[in-house]
Amino acid sequence: MKTQDKIFVAGHRGMVGSAIVRKLNQKGFANIITRSSKELDLTNQQLVNEFFESEKPQFVFLAAAKVGGIHANNTYRADFLYQNLMMESNVIHAAYKNNVEKLFFLGSSCIYPKEAPQPLKEDYLLTGPLEQTNEPYAIAKIAGIKLCESYRRQYNCNFISAMPTNLYGPNDNYDLNNSHVLPALIRKFHTAKVESKDEVVVWGTGTPLREFLHVDDLAEACFYLMQNYNEEQLVNVGSGVDISIKDLALLVKKIVGFTGNLIFDETKPDGTYRKLMDVSKLEKLGWKYTIELEKGIEMVYQDVLKNNIF
Repeated sequence: MKTQDKIFVAGHRGMVGSAIVRKLNQKGFANIITRSSKELDLTNQQLVNEFFESEKPQFVFLAAAKVGGIHANNTYRADFLYQNLMMESNVIHAAYKNNVEKLFFLGSSCIYPKEAPQPLKEDYLLTGPLEQTNEPYAIAKIAGIKLCESYRRQYNCNFISAMPTNLYGPNDNYDLNNSHVLPALIRKFHTAKVESKDEVVVWGTGTPLREFLHVDDLAEACFYLMQNYNEEQLVNVGSGVDISIKDLALLVKKIVGFTGNLIFDETKPDGTYRKLMDVSKLEKLGWKYTIELEKGIEMVYQDVLKNNIF
């Protein structure tokens, strides 16, 4: 990519898409095209085709998706499967029809089998059953990977895929009903501090391990891969380092400055014990994360305070 190239970032209002736009701006790219879902419904094939025909982007970052937590994934199974399939199918096909130079598709670590060995290698795709609660979303993301692979094989399109680990950062979701563990912990501890509560209750035993990556690091990796990677196989993007939920909670407690007690409700489920990405392929390609978790959470919490997010 050159700074004058026309780049379409699909999903620019989400956590990942907005981080990619920030990264492109930092790198001096000025010709960035964005459309909100109200301006362009990516599930509508005709509208997507008309958009590509009129705008003719040279590069596409496909970060648009219908996303949610376990409850939303399990409740709105048809919506998650249908909407994600339509968005990626329409954008990828329009990119092919309009001779897009390169497309970058963002998936999710939930594409891997529930019982896959740890850490998760790219080769583990389609080697076993998926986690049932988010199977429709995972199947949609796998279809996106296979669309990129198939358009590459049949039409020689330079379409690539990457699978990020658990993300956090600006524009995260802090709704306690459907947010992920890190933003939920930040909100819980902040609320307890402001309301002078004596304790914060965290679900489960605190023993499961999770990996986290700041979304600005992900955006840097996306930019790097767009510039340097042109192969068929997907690439894992993560830190390659995990932390127990207990240690994560203690870290958030320290950063927020909550002085009360931390209680683990062991009657609540732990979920999958470990989900760690094997990032050796990405490191061999020449990229490694730079934002350590404690520093990243401090940055996020300062952003929360500055913008009165809750």
